[in-house]
Amino acid sequence: MNKYFTVSILAAALALSACTRPDRFGSGADGLGSDIAGAGAGAGFDQSGAIGQSGLGNPDSPEYFAQAIGDRVLFQIDQSTLTSEAMATLDGQAQWLMTNTDYLAVIEGHADEQGTREYNVALGARRANAAREYLISRGVPSSRLRTISYGKERPIATCSDASCYAQNRRAVTVIAAGALS
Repeated sequence: MNKYFTVSILAAALALSACTRPDRFGSGADGLGSDIAGAGAGAGFDQSGAIGQSGLGNPDSPEYFAQAIGDRVLFQIDQSTLTSEAMATLDGQAQWLMTNTDYLAVIEGHADEQGTREYNVALGARRANAAREYLISRGVPSSRLRTISYGKERPIATCSDASCYAQNRRAVTVIAAGALS
């Protein structure tokens, strides 16, 4: 009986560890996702730590997109309507995507922890689609954009407070090089 218990605990631990991908934004120490653009871990930095061609100093890099342009837009409670601030950020994203035609984008929709899982997945999908439709209206080809909804499953702030909820109500544009599958 003890052997079966141990095996079942190990199987459960393996199953749970497969549920998340902590490297989805890249494995670089900066956490900016240099791997997602196909550049490899640590890309953009030379041995001294200075920013190179694919780092924040290069306006054509995904790192620059995320930090200087802004990779996320926020939403009001239970809303998928874009605010004027969100539209301004998406205008910058559209301009960057039109200039950097080698990159594709996956728009992730997220929600705060309030409400059911099903409701929040649907709300996240509406948020991601709102951002996608806005980018298309600004000239980004729809073939370069995909959406996915995580609902409340991937919060960036994990407290039960209004300030945390506000950070989790978002759509995040993740830049990738190459073809989307």
